[in-house]
Amino acid sequence: MERRSNLSMARSRFLPDNFTLALVCTVALASLLPASGTTAVFFNGLTTVAIGLLFFLHGAKLSREAIVAGIGHWRLHLLVLACTFVLFPVLGLLLKPVLSPLVTPALYTGILYLCVLPATVQSAIAFTSLARGNVPAAVCSASASTLLGVFVTPLLVNLIVVPGGAAGSAFGSIGSILLQLMAPFIAGHLLRPWIGAWVKRRAPTLTLVDRGSILLVVYTAFSAAVIEGLWSQVPLRSLIGLLVVCAVLLALALVLTTWIARKLGFDKADEITIVFCGSKKSLASGVPMAHVLFAAPAVGAVVLPIMLFHQMQLMVCAVLAQRYARRPMVSDDTVGASAKPI
Repeated sequence: MERRSNLSMARSRFLPDNFTLALVCTVALASLLPASGTTAVFFNGLTTVAIGLLFFLHGAKLSREAIVAGIGHWRLHLLVLACTFVLFPVLGLLLKPVLSPLVTPALYTGILYLCVLPATVQSAIAFTSLARGNVPAAVCSASASTLLGVFVTPLLVNLIVVPGGAAGSAFGSIGSILLQLMAPFIAGHLLRPWIGAWVKRRAPTLTLVDRGSILLVVYTAFSAAVIEGLWSQVPLRSLIGLLVVCAVLLALALVLTTWIARKLGFDKADEITIVFCGSKKSLASGVPMAHVLFAAPAVGAVVLPIMLFHQMQLMVCAVLAQRYARRPMVSDDTVGASAKPI
């Protein structure tokens, strides 16, 4: 299993993973055969059901024991949340004069939306584990980021992404997300004592549900956007510029999270957790939330930056995690950074 994981990480250095390839194929399908009319209505309903199932399964998989194990390391968690919900938005706003000329206004809205998203969970924990970081703290920080994102992301969208409520009122957005995302999540978590073991045994199969849900959202979003003329409004120059913008944001996030962690005196295992949890953005949360927060024709351009950023962070963090993993074993690593006071 470990060897297979290492081979997968090595592949990610050079090629997109299978899910990213599926995303590209889905965008191509929506561009060539966009859903419209009654077909679009059907896919929108199916997407709503799939998103609810996605968050239901996430709730069923969330381990309370793992969260309790890392919850005491409050300074680390506060720093990760600050990087996720403060550092990224500040970078997005400060860099606007430099980066916005590289892309269209619609794509820059997507970049700002990327900046206010919560951290990813699965890959942040996987990379922290591979790099011999503080895994319990990573579980706690990433999970807290996802849960807080339900409330914080809609507020930030209305404050800095589309000021004045173009994405709907903050409270209305939160209410929609609570109903469509949080309610299934809580239901799944409450049922965990009865279905948790079943979900764990069928994890590979249920992963298809996770990814299928996201692919459905991407297909419906891009279908609506293509019908509204997305590709005629996004020239090749802007797509190349978007790659540059995502690369700059990721590089700054990795450098700054590393520097801040060292400046505040965190040990190496905690530094790893801060870097991998504080620099990543969640495609799994971002795409469904965009479906709730933005009008259908706008969603395609809004989610395009997070799709590119998602693959870029996987490739770069795979290399970085293996570099961390090659460091000599020391006592702090063997105890998993121990969540000791700093």
